[in-house]
Amino acid sequence: MSDQHVDPERAQFEAFKALPRDTVIHMLNLVRFKAAATYPADHPLAGSGLTGAEAYARYGTDSGPIFQRVGGRIVWRGTMEAMVIGPADETWDAVFIAEYPTSAAFLDMVTDPVYRQAVIHRQAAVATSRLIRCNPKTSRSETVFG
Repeated sequence: MSDQHVDPERAQFEAFKALPRDTVIHMLNLVRFKAAATYPADHPLAGSGLTGAEAYARYGTDSGPIFQRVGGRIVWRGTMEAMVIGPADETWDAVFIAEYPTSAAFLDMVTDPVYRQAVIHRQAAVATSRLIRCNPKTSRSETVFG
C-alpha cells in the first residue's frame, strides 16, 4: 500500500473545522508504523535507530499532558487481529478511539506549541494512518446497525 496519510490535507482539515465545535467527538485512530523512524536530518533523533513504534511512544509521552489538559481521554484501545472486510494488505499497529469534550478542544490541542513539537515524533513514526471524526451515539435504545 503506497498511499501515505500522516497529516491532514487542508481540505480535510477545513471540513473538520466546519462541523459543530461544541459537541463531544470521538476520533477513530488507525495507525501503521514505519519499521524505522525517519526524523528530519536536523532533528536530534535523526539516525538514532528508533523504530516507528518507539518514536510513536515518544509522541504519546510528549503529547499526553496536552491531550489531558484539553479534556481528552482514550475510550477504547484494541489490537488488530484480522481484516474481515477490506483490503487484505491494510494492517494497523495501533487502533484506538480518543474522546474530546468538543472539537474545539481537539483544535486547541493540535495548535498548542508543545504539541506541535511532539507531533514530529508522530510524523517520524507513521507510515500511514486514518483519523476519522465520529459523532458518538449514546442512546442504548437504538438497534445495533441502525
